[in-house]
Amino acid sequence: MTRALQLMSETPLIDGHNDLPWQLRKQFNNELNKVDLNKLETTHTNIPKIKKGRLGAQFWSAYVPCETQYKDAVRQTLEQIDVVHRLCQKYPETFKFATSSEEIMEAFNMNRTASLIGVEGGHSLDSSLGSLRTMYQLGVRYLTVTHSCNTPWADNWLVDTGSEPSEHNGLSPFGKQLIVEMNRLGMLIDLAHVTVAVMNQVLDMSKAPVIFSHSSAYSICPHKRNVPDDVLRRVNETRGIVMVNFYNDYVTCSKTAKLSDVADHFDHIKKVGGAGIVGFGGDYDGVTRLPEGLEDVSKVPNVVAELLRRGWTDEEVKAALGNNLLRVLTETEKVRDGLADQSPDDVPIPYDEVKNPCRTSYGYPVSTGAVHSVSTLALLLTLALITLTRL
Repeated sequence: MTRALQLMSETPLIDGHNDLPWQLRKQFNNELNKVDLNKLETTHTNIPKIKKGRLGAQFWSAYVPCETQYKDAVRQTLEQIDVVHRLCQKYPETFKFATSSEEIMEAFNMNRTASLIGVEGGHSLDSSLGSLRTMYQLGVRYLTVTHSCNTPWADNWLVDTGSEPSEHNGLSPFGKQLIVEMNRLGMLIDLAHVTVAVMNQVLDMSKAPVIFSHSSAYSICPHKRNVPDDVLRRVNETRGIVMVNFYNDYVTCSKTAKLSDVADHFDHIKKVGGAGIVGFGGDYDGVTRLPEGLEDVSKVPNVVAELLRRGWTDEEVKAALGNNLLRVLTETEKVRDGLADQSPDDVPIPYDEVKNPCRTSYGYPVSTGAVHSVSTLALLLTLALITLTRL
């Protein structure tokens, strides 16, 4: 443990996924004035636990449920982004907002937890490239392509279980547009929660490395939220990262798990894809069951000590702690800078692919469905006038 803490003082522990912002909505309706994060005990995450856990950087999840799709997903997501910004403003001695690899290291050197934002679920965009760009401007640095529901342009992991039908055979043409635009922006592409077909399509397309912000190894626990070996090998070839999830159901495929079971996933991913693709993605405050020895954020150094006990070298541990994610983010920023002369993609998704009672069609050609209803009304009025004239 002494050696683990020493390594964590030299290299930031960067965790890919924490759902504290969603707990703040569920428990306090985002009223931060009613919360003291120094004393909060109804979450896996608070400031004393963060300090004890040596959390160097955190991707906070701006998550809203699939039930918001086609309704108020964009508004609710913006409110979750706002919560992360306000956390940094309320606790400046603990958190420092960050959007780049350089800013992560600046925060770490100031003994602050670098705070980044990931949007968990493509439904949060309402199928809009403008929403994607706006969220990037607000500091969002990854998008999880789907959560546990299909979007009008991508299939989610439940399709692979057979419990939901495939709608797109992976990504639709607009889904592929969106991946290209994420590369142009410098937005990390998160493949947690998608089908294997989407994983492979994105790996084929993306100029930048991909991430799995909170997924584990399928060969250890054959849950469809985990990553199969052939994809692990492709992640290695494309220099991406798989950030190990601590949720018992993804660790042992059962309701109970131990610290050693989590370490087994680290070992397996290293064996198949190399130490250069491993990271931490605990999923704290987003799950209901955690392994013995990893009950909250303060316990993460236990994993580091276990990896050292298993013979991981200092360099391998530092890679998993944060160097792998820093490399992925830096390479994504280089891809963005290399595409700086490209214009934003402003071709919208076809209206027929998103038509629903809550969506208007402003800007689309008059042949779209929503305008048809107006045309139909006009036709009926004309027929009525003709009938009246004849009478």
